[in-house]
Amino acid sequence: MPLSANIRACLFMSLSMAGFTINDTLVKSVMDTLNTGQIMFVRGTMIVAGLLVYLRLRRQPLFVPGLISAPVVLRTGGELTTTILFLSALAHLPLANATAVLAALPLAVTIGAAMFLGEQVGWRRWSAILIGFCGVLLIVRPGMAGFNAATLLVVGAVVFAAVRDIATRKIAGSVPSLTVSALTALCVTLAGLALVGPLGGWRPMDLPTLATLAAAAGFLFIGYQFVVMAMREGDIGFVAPFRYTSLLWALVLGFVVFGDFPDVATLAGAGIVVGTGIYTLYRERVRRSQTRAATRSAASPPPARGT
Repeated sequence: MPLSANIRACLFMSLSMAGFTINDTLVKSVMDTLNTGQIMFVRGTMIVAGLLVYLRLRRQPLFVPGLISAPVVLRTGGELTTTILFLSALAHLPLANATAVLAALPLAVTIGAAMFLGEQVGWRRWSAILIGFCGVLLIVRPGMAGFNAATLLVVGAVVFAAVRDIATRKIAGSVPSLTVSALTALCVTLAGLALVGPLGGWRPMDLPTLATLAAAAGFLFIGYQFVVMAMREGDIGFVAPFRYTSLLWALVLGFVVFGDFPDVATLAGAGIVVGTGIYTLYRERVRRSQTRAATRSAASPPPARGT
C-alpha cells in the first residue's frame, strides 16, 4: 500500500531532524580539541564540496539571477549568526538542553511574521506564545541555581534563526532552494576560516577527528535535503510538528553518548515549549483553511434568484 504524501513528508521530516541532531552530537564530541571556527570551516568545506558536486550533477549553476538580493543576504546573515551562537553554546550545554531551547523557534517565527510580514495572529496563538516562552524561562532559569549563561546563546540563536526563516519567505520563487543553501554554506565556511585565529588558532587533527567531522557534514547534508523534501511533499501544518522529534533524538543521544539527562525543570519546560509550538502550528493550519474557504466563497457567484 503506497504511503500518502503527508505520511512520506512526516518520515522525511523525522529523518531530517535525526540528521541535524546526529550532526550536533558528532560536533559536540570534538569540541574539547577544536574551536568553533575550525569546526565551521572543516565541516563547511566538506558540505560545500558535496553541494557543488550535487549542483554539477543536476547541471544547476551556483549563481542565478536574483540570488544576490536583500532577503538572501539577510537569510545568510541569520544562518551565520545562528551557527556561531549555537555551536558556541553547545560546547557548554547538554545536548538536550540546547535542543529544548531551540524548539521555541516556531514561536519566534510566528512573532516575526506578525511584526514584519503583516500576518494576523489571534489571541489564541499569542497566548500560546506567551506560555511557550514561560517554558523557555523554565529551561533557562535566569538568576537561579540551575542557570547556565551559555543557554542565553541558544536564545540568541533562536532569534537569528527566526530572522533567517522570515527572510527565506521573501526570497523570489525563481531562486532554487539548493542554490540558496550552497551560497549560505559557502559564507558560513569562509566565516569559520576567519574565526579560527581569534578563537585560539588552528589545531592539528588526527584521522578520527576528520572522520567525525566528515560524518557530521554528511548528516547535516541529509538534514538539509530531507527537510526540503518534507516541506515540498506534504502539507506544512501537518508536517511541521514532526520537527520536535529532534528533542527525542537529543534526549537519547545526549544520554547514550555524553551521559547527560535533563532535570525535571528542563523536561517540564521542554514539554511546555513543544506543546505550545504544536498548538501554534495547529492554529496556523486552521487560519489558512479558513482563509482559503473565505476566498473560495468570495470567488463563487451568488445563486440565481428563484432557484
